[in-house]
Amino acid sequence: MLPLRAYGRYALISAAAVMLAACAGDREPAQKMIGEIDAAVTAASADASKYVPDRLIDVQTKLDDLKSALNRQDYKAVLAAAPAVLSEAQGLAGAAAAKKAELTKDLNDAWNSLSGAVPEEVSAVQSRIDQLSQKKNRKLAAGIDLDAAKSGLSDATALWSKARGAFGNGNIEEAVSAAKEVKARLDTLEAGLKMAPAAPASTPPSTPAASTAPAA
Repeated sequence: MLPLRAYGRYALISAAAVMLAACAGDREPAQKMIGEIDAAVTAASADASKYVPDRLIDVQTKLDDLKSALNRQDYKAVLAAAPAVLSEAQGLAGAAAAKKAELTKDLNDAWNSLSGAVPEEVSAVQSRIDQLSQKKNRKLAAGIDLDAAKSGLSDATALWSKARGAFGNGNIEEAVSAAKEVKARLDTLEAGLKMAPAAPASTPPSTPAASTAPAA
């Protein structure tokens, strides 16, 4: 018969063995969960970093915490927290796609507004220059640098052609940015030519968005 002290040691060893076996059993599912989260973050990171960067950083931080817990062999903590983090990681792609669609719509709306306003303003500025260039309107043109206005209109027209080319190539963000610059230049020309200011066009969002196909 074993002494009482031996029984105590045996019980402790048995309990430790049970605990180690339980930990070993938790390790594989914990590693699997972290692998799934890592894969979801990697798959979504390209778009998520552009369109929902704050959400991406939050998920990455939580993933790092889970990896730290895994390294400490705190598998139960990993298994308790991982499902929620996995859900967030899997939601990154959808959130990025929704934001991308929203921003693309805003850019398209801005382009539609600018593409209607700019040609009309170009025509109005050209008509004003033609008017002031006539001999009978010398007094009206007093103090106005018509040569500078003609040069400015030529530059604005060239930039507008680049904007249209960018839109034709599907680079809508570049197209809107250039069109916005054209509109600003034309507004300056109108002021210098003592014209009534044109109606403002839509202002594009500053966040990058994906290119879309040009309208016919």
